[in-house]
Amino acid sequence: MVERSTVTISGTYALSAFGRGVDALLAGVLSGVPAFRPVHRFDTTGRRVTVAATRPDVATLPQELADAVDAACRAAGLDPAQRRASALLLATHGGPATLPGPYTDDRPVADAADPWWAGGERDDAGPAWPELPALADRLARRCGLGGPTRVYTTACVSASNAVADAAAMIRRGDTDRVVVAAGYLVEPDQYALFDAGRALAADGAVRPFSAGRQGLLLGDGVAAVVLESAAALRGRGGEPVATLAGWGRAGDAHHPCQPDPQGGGLARAIGAALGRAGLPAGAVGYVNANATGTGFSDASEAAALRLALGGWAGQVPVSSTKALHGHALEASGLLELVVTVAALGHGKLPVNAGWLGPDPACPLDVVTAAPRPVTSRYALSLNAAFGGANTALLVGAP
Repeated sequence: MVERSTVTISGTYALSAFGRGVDALLAGVLSGVPAFRPVHRFDTTGRRVTVAATRPDVATLPQELADAVDAACRAAGLDPAQRRASALLLATHGGPATLPGPYTDDRPVADAADPWWAGGERDDAGPAWPELPALADRLARRCGLGGPTRVYTTACVSASNAVADAAAMIRRGDTDRVVVAAGYLVEPDQYALFDAGRALAADGAVRPFSAGRQGLLLGDGVAAVVLESAAALRGRGGEPVATLAGWGRAGDAHHPCQPDPQGGGLARAIGAALGRAGLPAGAVGYVNANATGTGFSDASEAAALRLALGGWAGQVPVSSTKALHGHALEASGLLELVVTVAALGHGKLPVNAGWLGPDPACPLDVVTAAPRPVTSRYALSLNAAFGGANTALLVGAP
């Protein structure tokens, strides 16, 4: 079937260390003040790094995902019948042995009679992690979504892959509406792996594209967005928050962990997103970069932008909001998409926190001193993952 439907974003929600809701996230990133604090959720004794961007009052991840999906559907104005016609694509971590917690008693539980949502019988080990297909199916039922479900565990491009698939489904005419949800709450297993691998920034700051950058820091992120065809949205009298103008995916085929130094895979993903949207490189007015604050990956991303955008790469404003809300792993792509959409709607571009000075390997127009005004209706949100996977989402203000 010929792809023909314009894909809109009609509802968004996010939880981060800055708070609950899109407004709290946007205010946090526009403040330019990173949300990294000492970790109290679990014991970090003996770790090189002891900070992350965590929210103190989180519930279990299933509960937070249910809240996120419900909030995004309410923001989109979906009635029960429209929810029942919606698919759910879920991006989340493959599953530690335990969930971070405990949830706080002053937070409402989705279903107090169902211990699976509330965390079950909690002991020192915490509640058992549900199988991911079961999580997706029960999340859909809990939130009234009746369409098919799908789970994504493709590392740091999980959520952006889900968004791309949702958009493709809508453009092909397979469905009118898809809810994409994603979640990661900082937990001890992944924290220990990143710390042992010396991937975490020992100085407690994320400095994307900057001289002196030392690595990434983890952060909580739970988000949900509603994507639907423009025709379906118009038919029910809704208004778009943004459009998903294009998307692209490509692999490096270079190394299991290290990105292609020339940025070939990410450049092809950006080119595919622009091609799908039918737009030139000069239409891009902002890039919310994947940049994690690590040496090789940031330089590779800068090379990809130069390759994909040509001479425009040195003029388009670039920042990585991971420097503010942290790296939410599988949820990063959705959290950063929500940030990008909110920034376009608000008319201000977030700063690139942690900046110490330019790196000759990253000759980009990095937003450093203060938020800048939006000058174009289009922005790219980029993500990359181990294994050489790369995604580009091109969003437009309505």
